[in-house]
Amino acid sequence: MTDRTQESIVVRAPAKDVMAAIADFDRYPEWVSAAKEVAVVDRADGGAARRVRFVVAEGFLKDTYVLEYTWAPGGRAVQWELVESTLQRTQHGEYQLTPSADGSETTVTYTLEVTLQIPMLGMLRRKAEKTITDTALKELKRHVESLAEQRGEPREGV
Repeated sequence: MTDRTQESIVVRAPAKDVMAAIADFDRYPEWVSAAKEVAVVDRADGGAARRVRFVVAEGFLKDTYVLEYTWAPGGRAVQWELVESTLQRTQHGEYQLTPSADGSETTVTYTLEVTLQIPMLGMLRRKAEKTITDTALKELKRHVESLAEQRGEPREGV
């Protein structure tokens, strides 16, 4: 069994809005702090991104990689696998969306496992994964809720 890091956050927006933000790769450099360039390189039938190229830089870590996405029917989950990378050996990830009873909020669960081409202690790898998932969830929440605010929807409890 592999160790994966899993974190969750509640976003004050319907699941469809959260998934729309996750799927809008062209806008990632606007709200994902580490993303310097993001480009869809291949689309599946129906237009959903299948392969996406990322150029990321955070501190001294820089990487260029391609992920292949699998979108679950119903818009409640997406999984990805690493295709190629300059720094990583593997990356497995998933966003799982769980709407609240009234649909006004969505619990976003992010699962991630990354192994680098250079050896790293499991404890350090998990700490890095936790930092990545925490940051990604907070940036996603801030982005989606700011879009709702721009549309005039209230942000209660902020």
